[in-house]
Amino acid sequence: MTAATTALSRRLRPMLAAIWLGAAGALISAPAFARGPEGIADVAEKVIDAVVNISTSQTVEAKAGDGRGTMPQLPPGSPFEEFFDDFFKNRRGGKGGGDLMPHKTNSLGSGFIIDPSGIVVTNNHVIADADEINVIMNDGTKIKADIVGIDKKTDLAVLKFKPPRPLTAVKFGDSDRLRLGDWVIAIGNPFSLGGTVTAGIVSAKNRDISSGPYDSYIQTDAAINRGNSGGPLFNLDGEVIGVNTLIISPSGGSIGIGFAVPSKTVASVVSQLQQFGELRRGWLGVRIQSVTDEIAESLNIKPARGALVAGVDDKGPAKPAGIEPGDVITTFDGKEIKEPKDLSRVVADTAVGKEVDVVLIRKGQEETHKVTLGRLEDTDKAQPASVKKDEPADKPVTQKALGLDLAALSKDLRSKYKIKDSVKGVLVTGVDGTSDAADKHLSAGDVIVEVAQEAVSSAADIKKRIDQLKKDGKKSVLLLVSNADGELRFVALSVQ
Repeated sequence: MTAATTALSRRLRPMLAAIWLGAAGALISAPAFARGPEGIADVAEKVIDAVVNISTSQTVEAKAGDGRGTMPQLPPGSPFEEFFDDFFKNRRGGKGGGDLMPHKTNSLGSGFIIDPSGIVVTNNHVIADADEINVIMNDGTKIKADIVGIDKKTDLAVLKFKPPRPLTAVKFGDSDRLRLGDWVIAIGNPFSLGGTVTAGIVSAKNRDISSGPYDSYIQTDAAINRGNSGGPLFNLDGEVIGVNTLIISPSGGSIGIGFAVPSKTVASVVSQLQQFGELRRGWLGVRIQSVTDEIAESLNIKPARGALVAGVDDKGPAKPAGIEPGDVITTFDGKEIKEPKDLSRVVADTAVGKEVDVVLIRKGQEETHKVTLGRLEDTDKAQPASVKKDEPADKPVTQKALGLDLAALSKDLRSKYKIKDSVKGVLVTGVDGTSDAADKHLSAGDVIVEVAQEAVSSAADIKKRIDQLKKDGKKSVLLLVSNADGELRFVALSVQ
């Protein structure tokens, strides 16, 4: 211990004594805030029997060179070298695990009972691809379970098993009422140790970590580790306000950053899985993108907000309702839309066939449209068209604007860039690598359909519109850009 450390220790001793000792020198307890709230033990005791372990097994086809059964790399002369050599070579066919037979793997997660009849909620990734699923109750009873339904987009699953006796079940609470700093309790099966209770606070709400289309996680510092997946996050009333799903950790252990699917989402998904065995989400039929500050300035929207409609499905509900590309949706069914994710979530949560009011901004004016929602088909999302790189070619007659080489669409150019006949506008044949257009990922083969929400058919049209915007004092111009397949997006470029 250094002199400085010793001096600091001497200065701290009276402070520590003042905290832990009373006036008469008697030992007293630490302040309540240092121990956490009262009642955690009562809540845990009340709900612990409703929390279960989920055990799964899966048959894995081992292949040569897949790394399964490969002997670990050990330092020369390691005392474990002989042991591993015996285990991996002699017991696995003498080839270091290269020709393994098919074998079973087991994993453990968590879940919780929501109905005394034997209905369990967990994460989809806990039971994905399992050949057999078992529920292990708090007293060690193990019972085979069947899948009622799964939802990959929210990573949730509902299971059912036949209980041997009456069960303890828990109820969902209102995750919308959570506040930052509220205490929460996590119960689960970390590291396959069995039912374990940890506590912490709500660190953040509505977290979007890009793990799925409807991200809106509760973030908590309650210790959540491997095996906690699918387990419940409780409030101090013993209500489930989230399902523990993800952690951020370089080591696999808790570093105080855990994420839970909020109970508002879970309750809706579980209800539909129980009723239909699948999810029936609402569908608006639009492609949307963020309203950046540049786009907002181009559309005269202050402050930047909402979801910008980049395209409208010809067969979707938005088309007959009069919603168009360039509209900015700010309210849906009475709920404020601050960003595209808000619209995706609220539309998905709205009942199929419901008529709703959609408030949007079009050319600076607010309008309200009535839309009857369709049903979102649960199909894999189409892959975006690949971005074409600039290609050297026999250049047609071009003009330059905004760092772009522009040319009229001809039959030869359509063939060269594989542009559909339905796409109309002005072709981009080259991009200045130092321009704002390059930074916004415009490339040869893109087609400019509109400039400042007016259709263009020639490079002259584009230059004319840009010159007018400069005269009007605009700092940026909004382009509607199509790829070769006709998929649209908005791009705001600086005109300075």
